[in-house]
Amino acid sequence: MTERNERTAGRGNRQDTRRKVFRAAVELIAEHGYAATTVDAIAERAGVAKGTVFYNFGSKEGLFEALLEHSITMLAEALAAADTGESALDALDSVVLGQLRFFEEHGAFARVLLAEMWRTTWQEAVARLRQSALGVYASVLRRAAANGEIRADLDVETAATAVFGMVLTVAIERRALHPDRPLERTHATLLELLHGRVK
Repeated sequence: MTERNERTAGRGNRQDTRRKVFRAAVELIAEHGYAATTVDAIAERAGVAKGTVFYNFGSKEGLFEALLEHSITMLAEALAAADTGESALDALDSVVLGQLRFFEEHGAFARVLLAEMWRTTWQEAVARLRQSALGVYASVLRRAAANGEIRADLDVETAATAVFGMVLTVAIERRALHPDRPLERTHATLLELLHGRVK
């Protein structure tokens, strides 16, 4: 194996380790809360040594910050990719569906967002969420207002937060209480509520 291949393999192994640790951490934090989740428990669930967690992240706080950054980036990319449609309202509908689908796949992260992220300790992560993920909603709502599809006087920043929070809460409730309810039905109900309020 060449030196370059060894470096590439090393980076791949490190990324794989980080993904395992992220998955274990988000599951445990969703189950028990941040304060009750230990590095020992995360390492055990990830199938790595405790020292591996410290080597990659420095501390439990460093791990959680990296987890938030990684997950928020994935969420923002999913929402941006869903920003499609002939009109801005069509795009809004698509972004709502994109968020529902993301949290269908990453339900543990949805619970962590709802329970843990709003603590003052994680304000940088909240700012990243606002800029990237909520920014997709704000952009779509601005376009809709500019095109006359929704009320021009709508406070798009507050509306973006409200829509994101509503979809997050509904996604968690659906997974916990109504896992057999079709995602499309949940999406249709959300759209009825949204269209009735923003037009």
